[in-house]
Amino acid sequence: MTTLAEQEEAAGLPPGPETRTPSLADFRPPNVPLTTLGLALASFMQVLDTTIANVSLPTISGNLGGSANQATWVITSFAVSTAIALPLTGWLARRFGERKLFMWSTLGFVFASCLCGLAHSMGLLVTARALQGLLAGPMYPVTQALLLSIYPPAKRGQAIAILAMVTVVAPIAGPILGGWITDNYSWEWIFFINIPIGIFASTVVGRQLKGRPEKLEKPKMDYIGLATLVLGVGALQILLDLGNDEDWFASHTIVILTIVAAISLAVFVIWELTDKDPIVNLRLFRHRNFAAGTAAMVVAYGAFFSVGILVPLWLQRNLGYTAIWAGFATAPIGILPVLLTPLVGKYANRFDLRILASVAFVAMSMTSFLRSGFNLEVDFHTIAAVQLFQGLGVALFFMPVLQILLSDLAPHEISAGSGLMTFLRTLGGSFAASLTTYAWSERGAFHHAHITESVSRLDPAAMQHLVQYGGGDMQRSAAVLERMISNQAAQIGFNEIFHLLGIIFLVVIAFVWLAKPPFAAKIGGAAAGGH
Repeated sequence: MTTLAEQEEAAGLPPGPETRTPSLADFRPPNVPLTTLGLALASFMQVLDTTIANVSLPTISGNLGGSANQATWVITSFAVSTAIALPLTGWLARRFGERKLFMWSTLGFVFASCLCGLAHSMGLLVTARALQGLLAGPMYPVTQALLLSIYPPAKRGQAIAILAMVTVVAPIAGPILGGWITDNYSWEWIFFINIPIGIFASTVVGRQLKGRPEKLEKPKMDYIGLATLVLGVGALQILLDLGNDEDWFASHTIVILTIVAAISLAVFVIWELTDKDPIVNLRLFRHRNFAAGTAAMVVAYGAFFSVGILVPLWLQRNLGYTAIWAGFATAPIGILPVLLTPLVGKYANRFDLRILASVAFVAMSMTSFLRSGFNLEVDFHTIAAVQLFQGLGVALFFMPVLQILLSDLAPHEISAGSGLMTFLRTLGGSFAASLTTYAWSERGAFHHAHITESVSRLDPAAMQHLVQYGGGDMQRSAAVLERMISNQAAQIGFNEIFHLLGIIFLVVIAFVWLAKPPFAAKIGGAAAGGH
């Protein structure tokens, strides 16, 4: 007995509704709002982990016996691993399907988060964070692709707006949530909270998208590009993280890492420019707007990321803030982006995007110069007000620059261009974090030596006054004096770094103006790099 499908085929008729294979465009999950919630929570969890540990770094390094520089490895290991995994997203999605990739990466992220919370040494924590970053790499791009696919074209703008709001709110919530958990419970719980969120998101999305049609392939993998990328970027990041502790090029380890990084990155660039199917399409830099916009994005984001690392550390180490109050002091940076992002998205194209980006960089430069004038007596309200004002720059920064850099790409190049920008931007933030904490440590040590030398030349009457300030106990007086000198030296170093960051934000304006209009909107092109 023949089936209905066989009868239709024998008659030369198209398949009927009962036998037609559903297309991806027609597929809708049983519960779209629930699926949206699951996808949004996964994205929130992943973006949250880029900032939630910032205010907890002093506590983590203290509990695990790490130095100030080693504490930043908790951030940089995550960022570098995420950047390395990003170029693999497209290959993994085609090979295994977007639904499975989402479920596996989310559950893997949960497992890595559990390892982070269980780590009992700085080395184990950094290793677990690196694993967490590798699994986080595909999460945002595949989440955006899935979210867009479950909405009809007319409603995809709403889907993008939901995801944009999540990625704006998550970094704001990170410092506050991280501070509250660290002060009231234990730093381990900043990672353990991912467990219920990730399991819920993976379960819901997996069930709701079961039966989603996907065309699987066996795409060619650029193994040479991947290997040289991992070796080059990994060696460079380790070099930056270890440099200060190893006395830089006086150490054979640093010299070897430098050679490995230089050779690997040189081979990577040459290979990617000549390979037919590169893992990272560097040939996109032939486009003027893409090159100028990406340069502006990477440098400005690196400076912005440095601010996010340095301010919480300074608040706790030098001003004596608790983790949660450091979170409250830094959180106002997110208020204006939440309020203005929808308006910027709606009305930005009525203006020259270079002007909007320039206003953003001027605002961020001004806040850096304001911080360069801070002292150890600065109050909470001043710190919060400067953070609030910087939010204006953040609100006007990402969307205009992203649209500029995508504006002269062909439609088939947009996804690759967005992914390449995100890859370089993430690396830029990680490298900037290492360089900033190194520079702060070095300038603090320099000024400490200079101030100590000046104090040693004080006359006996002044020294007697310092002894009396310490209650007449010479040892206690020396400790008080040492603490005062260390705080003042660190403050001077802090001010110098922010003066330099202010200059960097102004220099970035020149990159933006190298781009040429028109900057036509590229709808749906930012799939790989929107956050």
